[in-house]
Amino acid sequence: MKKAHIHALRQLLPIGAFFIFFFLIIPSAKAAPPDFNGGVNNEYTYEEYVFLSGKPVKFSGKMILTEREQKDQLTKTYRFTLTNDQKDKLTRSVVYTSQLKERTDKGQTTAQTSVKSYSEKIVINGVTYTLDDYQFSQGIVIDNRPASDYYSGNMVGRKIYKTSTGELITVQFNGRNVGYKNFWGATETQLIDYEITSKQGTFFITSKVSDSKTKELKYEPHDPSYSSFTGGHAIISSRNMIGEYSYDMDDNAGRKSEQGTVDVGEEMVPVINRLIVPKFRDLNGHWAKDDIERLYSLGVFDEKSQFFSPNTPMNRYQFTVGVLKAADIRVLEQPKNQQKPKKAIFSDLDPKDPDYLYIERAVQKGITSGVSSTKFMPKSPLTRAQAVTMLVRALGLEGRAPAPGYQTSYGDNNSIPKWAKDSVYVATEIGLVYGDGKNRFNPNQTMTRAQASALITRFLHFLEKDLKQNYRDDMLFFQ
Repeated sequence: MKKAHIHALRQLLPIGAFFIFFFLIIPSAKAAPPDFNGGVNNEYTYEEYVFLSGKPVKFSGKMILTEREQKDQLTKTYRFTLTNDQKDKLTRSVVYTSQLKERTDKGQTTAQTSVKSYSEKIVINGVTYTLDDYQFSQGIVIDNRPASDYYSGNMVGRKIYKTSTGELITVQFNGRNVGYKNFWGATETQLIDYEITSKQGTFFITSKVSDSKTKELKYEPHDPSYSSFTGGHAIISSRNMIGEYSYDMDDNAGRKSEQGTVDVGEEMVPVINRLIVPKFRDLNGHWAKDDIERLYSLGVFDEKSQFFSPNTPMNRYQFTVGVLKAADIRVLEQPKNQQKPKKAIFSDLDPKDPDYLYIERAVQKGITSGVSSTKFMPKSPLTRAQAVTMLVRALGLEGRAPAPGYQTSYGDNNSIPKWAKDSVYVATEIGLVYGDGKNRFNPNQTMTRAQASALITRFLHFLEKDLKQNYRDDMLFFQ
């Protein structure tokens, strides 16, 4: 499979194969602030501040973005038509091309972006500013992990404007962007510093802007008493952009002429997708009822019975399939015209099982492994150590544990298997798991179906909300 990732690029399908999706036909989330000027947009309006005149001038209006992919190249075209209450005008067209290089052996993708063409004209208080030259370079690296992609980039650029009064204005800027993308959400945050040099003096501006898309599971009650069900869940897909410009305007005499901050923000109309309604008869009053019903509504658990049996052990097969479905990790289906029967990767698995491909994909992605080279033991009870290891490997965060030789915070640290220790450490740090009343992790304890459901729900919460907090709020407000 060929991937092209920059700002969460789409996947390309290989000839003779196709992907199957596990439950919902909802577009995968992607997010990126428009262009590199600190602006924000929703479905109808784009807005940004311009500082070329020596003061912050707000513009708003229409923005059109088009994208085109061809082999290892992505082309983005932005077109802006903006104005304001003072009848000032801004028109801008800029085309960026990104050259992509996928390193499948490293599980990473790099992208190099440059400007291909540009035109810009701004009129403020009767003075026209025309973009005469634009140089730009950006490098990005994307770490393609099973449940989420993480990326980081740096950018540098220079713009030179000619004014209708014969002046030259130079804008130097550099910055960075960080982001992630998964089925449940995506955020990109840009931090850019600008230095504007003109006859008036030197101006310093910093823009911080973030674009976030999230999918949230929400319970919707059903109030009529004469009904076959009492309520169900919905996925609420939302998107918003927030930004701030801080500026420090010096005149040529070195006096501080103006300092301050201005904010921008736009929000799109949410999209609601209702899910199937669970009707289990053995969950009333159970502590994990909401977690189980959420996952069933999503299709993570496809139970045919009216009884979920929450207190029975969860097995390795069901949990592995559930993790891949919950994170929307896609599986490659065997072509229907292939005559030779597919051979199972473990002798105790049946390739004809409807969910077999999820196990195969989990092994290929390094999320799980067999108990030996030939056995998976699908019906064996799931242990806490096994469950936590699968989730952290799906997130791709096991490498964030300290160098070997460290101790976890648990009293039974020495009982944690070596292969699970890094995952247990990371899962504890990010709030997926915690110890019992005696501060024990209990790595070999069998997990019930209820406990496993609660753990997957916390995993989804991390993908939905915790990553957004880290990549947006922490970057904007605590840098």
